[in-house]
This record gives sequence, C-alpha cells and structure tokens, in this order.
Amino acid sequence: MKTLKDYARDHGIKYRAAWNRFKAGKILIQEDKPDRLLKVVCYARVSSSQSKAGLETQAERIMHFADLSGLPVHSVIKEIGSGLNDKRPELLKVLNDIEITHIAVEHKDRLACFGFNFLKNWTASRQCQIITINNTETDKEDLMQDFVSPAAGMAAGLYGLRRSKRKTEQLIKELGNDKKISHKS
Repeated sequence: MKTLKDYARDHGIKYRAAWNRFKAGKILIQEDKPDRLLKVVCYARVSSSQSKAGLETQAERIMHFADLSGLPVHSVIKEIGSGLNDKRPELLKVLNDIEITHIAVEHKDRLACFGFNFLKNWTASRQCQIITINNTETDKEDLMQDFVSPAAGMAAGLYGLRRSKRKTEQLIKELGNDKKISHKS
C-alpha cells in the first residue's frame, strides 16, 4: 500500500474510515517515504523499582500486540521512572532516533503524564507514529486524567503510595463481593 486512498479503495471503505484506522494505529501506511524500513520500538515504563515485575509483563503485552498487528519489533525499551520526570534517558534515546517509525506503548501515560499530544504531534512531524494500545475513550476521561496525574504522581513520590495498585485491589474486592451476592441469589 502506498497511500490511504489506495488502502480505502482496496478495502472498499471511505477515505475517512481509512484515516481513522491509520490514526488509531490499526493500519500502517507509509505515504511520505514508501521505501523507508519500519523500525518499531516497544516502550514500557513503571514508576518505581518495586513495580519491576509489572514492567516485564507490560513489555510482553506490548510485544504481543505488535506481533498480532504485524509490526516488526526492532527493540523493546524498559524504563523505571516517573511519568512526570522529563529526565528519562531511555525515552530520550527513542525520541531522538530519527530512524524509528513507530513507538508502541500500552497507555499514553506510560510515555508522559502531561504533553502526550505534543509528543504525538512532534513525532508525527518526524514521520514517527505513536501507537497506544489502551486508549482513553472520552475527552472527559482525558481531562480527569490530566487533573489526577500530578496529584497521584506527587503522592506516590512523597508517601510511596501506588494509587493504581490500590484501585486494582479495590476493583478485585468489589468483583468478589458481586460474585458472592450473585451466588446467594
């Protein structure tokens, strides 16, 4: 495929549908440089060394997604550091490598808690696409995440709290309670 127009024609869809698939990272079209080889990097990040096991499983999920999507993985970058910290050497290497065509992340906050759209637009200007596997579904959720991220990051840094771990534990507990109630009925 050379263009989105070709893709749309070949798949019997409208150009806008092809564009939406391309922007969502569901298809790969290299319009600007068709001879450019794909160089896909999977980037995984956790906030603390206590979450190192989560780093490995996150990297595996991203690689699995890339494999299922037909993306040839060039390298897997794993990093420990806050999403609020802009001094992450591994991420900086990825962002400065002009040969990289795709950066795959599990969720946009794994790349940056703030400024994700800036990074997405900046990398796009360099013919590099950021692929997020788990996208936030609404603008309201994006706004809430932008509001909550700094507070959660500061709390984690100051008090060693892991908001997402607590929330996951709470959800699992609630699901368990729901199952007990449904079995009694």
